[in-house]
Amino acid sequence: MKKNKCHITRLATDLKRKPNDRGFSIIEVMIAISILSIGILALASMQVAAMRGNSFARGVTEGSTWALDQIEKLMSLPWTDASLQDADLDGAGGLDNIGFDNDPGTQADADFRVTQGKFSIHWNVANNVVTNNTRTVNVIVTWTDHGAQKSVSIQRVVARII
Repeated sequence: MKKNKCHITRLATDLKRKPNDRGFSIIEVMIAISILSIGILALASMQVAAMRGNSFARGVTEGSTWALDQIEKLMSLPWTDASLQDADLDGAGGLDNIGFDNDPGTQADADFRVTQGKFSIHWNVANNVVTNNTRTVNVIVTWTDHGAQKSVSIQRVVARII
């Protein structure tokens, strides 16, 4: 019995406030909330930037995969296949000028085009650029990401096996 009474007395004295113990003022609470809000906003903006970066990386990975897939398809074709021909005969200028580049405005001069969803796959063929009996194939995949034109390009030399 004494034990319970002592315990109740102790609780009552713990609940009494001391004259110096006033807690936080409203200004201190407002400042703390402001600092917390700024921190949360900074974290939110970092999250948005990370999501954009991930979206761009996904696009590059997907574009690279489409480009490599097209290169593999072209490598498996016979030398005389139409997809490995310089259709517009503009590829004789060497590696720096094979008649096709990454500029979306000049992609109309590609020898061949295919569309896979949001990705446009273009390729151009140049004959005998590296050495005789070779074809240089330049595959470029383009897409739009957040309103900006993006592209990936892969170049491969195909040798004629006689």
